[in-house]
Amino acid sequence: MSREARGAPAGRPARIVLAPDSFKGTATAAEAADALARGWRSVRPHDEVVGVPMADGGEGTLDAFAAAVPGAERVPVTVQGPDDRPVEACWLRLPDGTAVVELALASGITLLDPLRPLDAHTIGFGQAIAAALDGGAVGLLLAIGGSSSTDGGVGALTALGARFTDAGAHPAGAGGRGLEALARVDLSGLRPLPAGGARILSDVTNPLLGSAGAAAVFGPQKGATPEQVDQLAANLARLAHAMPGGAGLAAAAGAGAAGGTGFGLLAWGAEMAGGAGAVADAIGLADALAGADLVVTGEGRFDGQSAAGKVPSEVAARAAAAGVPVALVAGAITADASAFAASASLSELAGSPEAAMREPLRWLEAAGAALAAGR
Repeated sequence: MSREARGAPAGRPARIVLAPDSFKGTATAAEAADALARGWRSVRPHDEVVGVPMADGGEGTLDAFAAAVPGAERVPVTVQGPDDRPVEACWLRLPDGTAVVELALASGITLLDPLRPLDAHTIGFGQAIAAALDGGAVGLLLAIGGSSSTDGGVGALTALGARFTDAGAHPAGAGGRGLEALARVDLSGLRPLPAGGARILSDVTNPLLGSAGAAAVFGPQKGATPEQVDQLAANLARLAHAMPGGAGLAAAAGAGAAGGTGFGLLAWGAEMAGGAGAVADAIGLADALAGADLVVTGEGRFDGQSAAGKVPSEVAARAAAAGVPVALVAGAITADASAFAASASLSELAGSPEAAMREPLRWLEAAGAALAAGR
């Protein structure tokens, strides 16, 4: 652990806010917050410890809302997964009628083994959105991180009533590969947005096409070879050409998010809302910070990309505005963390990254205890 955490005098109970992201693949944000709380209370049992699990629009976003919003209700739905097998997913109904739909639960990369870089699709995500609309959603929060596919959101839009056809007016195939035969896009049957609109939760700002586009940047993460990346890029360009207004939408910030799902949702009329910032607003982070003596945030790996809109940077910025010091917990810390009042690396506490990943909750608990001992 680095420098001692500052805040309330040691003699009185402090208000501690725990606002971590998920530790991807090892612990959800809610699990991380709970483990940190156990560790903190083991050292300072009289402190007020408040858990506000965070997310940036990726895996765990729905869980973060469920944990932070009283009265939120999970609604189960069975959808067509990215490899066509049924997936038991859910959407979240918030008390104001807004629905949170998470792509990772219906069409995410963790649902695949092996990966399907050319054929994975977002049909299930669209089916989950449709189920939320059928359930009376008055607005949509669409978390699109953790995608398995590079289909430009065509699968999701198809499930919502759009038609993508080849030169013979037959349906184009699913996945990025299916876009190779695309000749015409018909959005006339697309379901209308709910009255409250749809906001896309994503901190990815990549355009759809080019060297910073969906295929070039994210295709390899989804198993694409260099040749397949070129194929996917060409197919996304075909989609942009065929989509009404596609040229302008393709260049929009975030159009390349989730294998181009951002592009498809923008074509539907959804708006980019950012990821961590929009989640922080929706779950009431500002209210939680009021009167806090310290906020603890974290993620699986704190590196050079963490400052670009990830949860720790968002929480730190809001805490700074509120005059609250911030501590960082991460599985590994590879970037300068000196701006934080204190920091704890699970890899250092456990002795190695492998040991930390084997028992993440144990070492998150240890991190909470270490931070509390430093007050």
